[in-house]
Amino acid sequence: MFFITTAIDYTNGVPHIGHAYEKVLTDAIARYRRLKGEEVFFLTGVDQHGQKVQQSAQKQGVAPADFVAGVTEKFLALWRKLDISNDAWAATTDPLHKHCVRAMLRLLWENGDFYKAARAGHYSVRQEQFLTDKERGPDGEFGPEWGEVVLIEEENYYFRLARHRQWLLDLIDARSAAGRPLVTPEFRVAELRNAVEKLAGDLCISRPKSRLEWGIELPFDENFVTYVWFDALSNYASFAGYDPTPGADQSLFRSRWPALHVIGKDILVPPHGIYWPIMLKACGFADDDIPSLLVHGWWNIAGEKMSKSEGNIVDPDALADTFGVPALRHYLLADIAIGRDADFSEERLVQRYNTDLANSLGNLLNRSLSMAKRYRAGSLRRQPDSPLAGFVAEKVAAYSLRMDAFDTQGAIGSAWEIIARCNAYVEESAPWQLAKDPEAAGRLDGVLYSLAEAIRIVSILISPFLPAPAAAIRAQLAWDGPLHMDQCAWGLLADGHRLGDPVPVFPRIG
Repeated sequence: MFFITTAIDYTNGVPHIGHAYEKVLTDAIARYRRLKGEEVFFLTGVDQHGQKVQQSAQKQGVAPADFVAGVTEKFLALWRKLDISNDAWAATTDPLHKHCVRAMLRLLWENGDFYKAARAGHYSVRQEQFLTDKERGPDGEFGPEWGEVVLIEEENYYFRLARHRQWLLDLIDARSAAGRPLVTPEFRVAELRNAVEKLAGDLCISRPKSRLEWGIELPFDENFVTYVWFDALSNYASFAGYDPTPGADQSLFRSRWPALHVIGKDILVPPHGIYWPIMLKACGFADDDIPSLLVHGWWNIAGEKMSKSEGNIVDPDALADTFGVPALRHYLLADIAIGRDADFSEERLVQRYNTDLANSLGNLLNRSLSMAKRYRAGSLRRQPDSPLAGFVAEKVAAYSLRMDAFDTQGAIGSAWEIIARCNAYVEESAPWQLAKDPEAAGRLDGVLYSLAEAIRIVSILISPFLPAPAAAIRAQLAWDGPLHMDQCAWGLLADGHRLGDPVPVFPRIG
């Protein structure tokens, strides 16, 4: 089974373009794996606990549970609108999750991985973590990314994180040497390794109920709740069926694990790249069961990170309403290289839609079906050879290699190379001229069949990125074959196959 997850969204925030990109990217990868015939388990969800949530609920005069329920519905509605095909939904207030987290905490407590200590330190309310001197800037101050920083002195429980430092360094090196790096893209491996090299202290995994009640209570001390990252990270295992309770049935979990986590670069270090693998190691997971991380970049505005405080958040819900879901999904996947940052631009979104979808693909579909209807009453006559067959096969192979490497931008490029070649083929073959020559009837049949067959294959290739338009294209082709990569073989449209009528799938914007 292929198990893929996104980072769960924090319910103290609002959905923005970065959230949408991560979900659409993960959805495209999951859909492609289904195209290959793999069984897929796609998990996403929301992180509902923590101090910021408690404070926001207090400001609104509502219970935290009611506050997170309202925000959660906004995320759910948006993912439905964007056609996200997740198989499961993780919400950290779910009793299943709470049971798993408490069982993990008890296991680590009984193994001696936690200890209690009183410490004083600077605490970031925004990031909900204690800070050390390495988080200070060159001026000795904590930067604005930490938000409000307060000095706290209190007793808490700590996780013996630092003693696993060498193990994690060895794991990073071993995975890279084996050709399956812990982190993709590979340029992030050095970033993670450098951070692990500096690992010295332990992790505070509790918050006293005297200042935070909205969390999962420690099973060994009712006066404390667990740190929000320990709670949130555990969702990847809890909703896959993990239960560390002695004697629990782990068969479902073992059939799914390990996972590929799709995350933003800002949460690689320390939570996903350091805390999570060490938590799993301490719980008894083998090295081969430590999940891999696919790390994507940010969508920026004029080179600057989007920020609620700066007022430059881009609302994907509004974009989908204004320009349509296909325009948004295509732009998000085609205009950013995996792992890199990109600048968001509405103008670029419209340009890519009109150029790629309306002009290139939409026009090709309309012309091809219209010519088949005009010259052959929509009926195809299968020809043994086609000048497009070899080219299409080459691009299908390139597409598969790129999708296997999570290069969605490159895979889209391979599909559009087929579309560009088909458009050029129409001009080269000039079917309107062939139709005037009775002796060219066989050549005309070959052109019309080749165009329909190439478009059929393209409809399969684009289905992970544009599921609804791909289905509409297949309907116009009147082709109801299985949606599978093996259907990309040339020549599956039968002799005498009758095409449907052309209907615009991608009306121009503007």
